[in-house]
Amino acid sequence: MSSQAHVPPAPLTGVTLYTAALFLGLANFMVVLDTTIANVSVPHIAGALAVSPSQGTWVITSYSVAEAITVPLTGWLAQRFGAVRVFAFGMAGFGLFSMLCGLAPSFGLLVAFRVAQGLCGGPIMPMSQTLLLHIFPKDKGPQALGLWSMTTVVAPIAGPILGGLISDNMHWSWIFYINIPVAAVVGVVAYRTLIAHDTAIRRVPVDYVGLMLLVVWVGAMQIMLDKGKELDWFSSPTIVILAIVAAIGFVAFLIWELTSDNPIVNLRVFRHRGFVVGVAVLSLTFGAFFASVVLIPLWLQTTMGYTATWAGYAGCLNGVLAVIMSPIVARLIGKFDIRALVSFGVFWMAGVAFWRAFFTTDVTFWDIALPQFVLGFAMPFFFIPTTSLSLSAVLPEETAAAAGLQNFLRTTSAAFATSIMTTAWDNTASAKRSVMAGALGDAQHTLDSLTAHGLSPDQALRQLEGMVQVQAVMISTNAMFMVTAGVFAVAASIIWIAPKPIRVAAPGGGH
Repeated sequence: MSSQAHVPPAPLTGVTLYTAALFLGLANFMVVLDTTIANVSVPHIAGALAVSPSQGTWVITSYSVAEAITVPLTGWLAQRFGAVRVFAFGMAGFGLFSMLCGLAPSFGLLVAFRVAQGLCGGPIMPMSQTLLLHIFPKDKGPQALGLWSMTTVVAPIAGPILGGLISDNMHWSWIFYINIPVAAVVGVVAYRTLIAHDTAIRRVPVDYVGLMLLVVWVGAMQIMLDKGKELDWFSSPTIVILAIVAAIGFVAFLIWELTSDNPIVNLRVFRHRGFVVGVAVLSLTFGAFFASVVLIPLWLQTTMGYTATWAGYAGCLNGVLAVIMSPIVARLIGKFDIRALVSFGVFWMAGVAFWRAFFTTDVTFWDIALPQFVLGFAMPFFFIPTTSLSLSAVLPEETAAAAGLQNFLRTTSAAFATSIMTTAWDNTASAKRSVMAGALGDAQHTLDSLTAHGLSPDQALRQLEGMVQVQAVMISTNAMFMVTAGVFAVAASIIWIAPKPIRVAAPGGGH
């Protein structure tokens, strides 16, 4: 990075090296963990703070968007204050706002603290990667990236399990409280161990106007998506105003960044066809993948009677094959056409989504868990080569800017897709429920049959309504899976528009 000193200090060795590496890996694990730990806890949080489950997903999307917004600032922060100081300050802020999230007395304050937590957590991921490469000898760089990538893969798997166990056996606030001791210890140890090896500091200009426009258009867009259903979309003046602000802010952001001498986001990297295609495939695929990761535990808990713990178990098996295949796929890069690896992996993900699109209401735990397990095989074929493809398309001096932009688009696409899918899921379920209720041939006969089995008329009516609701949600859930299958298929196809890369970027460079 440009923030490194002209004469870098000697790499760490021995116990000091591996202690620092352990804590840097733990920091990255914690921040990535927080992107998924709340997934299975949404119904608990929504119920405790008196909001709907679809509104409860703001706990996830607000964190993701805030985290993404700070990524373009990471390079400037490291140059201005030093990578170690930025990392330690980020850990302190992350721990503080984790505590405030747990203490939040209202949903509005919880979302506000999650935004602040995401703002502090955003720089931790790239800084932990940068510092690992900085303290390891150059010949052990692949080991450093391997450790960092492993925490990135394992954390999203551990999140739903840990979140489920905490939500079912303790108060939901503990999904945030567990961050506090980790943030405190890691921040202090990393600062004391690495401060002598901090990167060089220099005054560099920051694009304040670009940053403001970025926050405005991304924030307006996310609020519009999150509140659209609640406010009946464009029949609401609030949604219309948010849409106008997002559109004008986006256009102004593009114009400013393309003409600024020191843009916060270097949009000129979009002149490379390989980068454009790579980030398009990344955004489409990760958005659809992450939205389905949020949808599955929501469906299992609100409709299928699963506890948060068992919803977490059902969703965690994708990590088994993902961990096994990651080093194998990394070795395949350079031996095979990287576009073929991506296309194979994303088409595999499309097949799994298509498989899920035919679930029924009597689906078993293993019917749900098996597709998750099989999906894990494809994940490294998507994550590792797509990152390498997009970064190999830009000039070497543009790699840092391209990596930051790629990470920003990946994270914001996940937040946007989650809001869109949960809204579409609710709307489709409501529409199907109305159709099914109107199509009941002899509802009175069914009610009479239920009362004959000992139910009161009110109980019989509620049971019939419940049966219709479960079926409607099942149809809607399958429709969402079918849509994700289509998105994966499109992404797997358009990867071939990218030119075959001449050079290969190091795996993990785009996180």
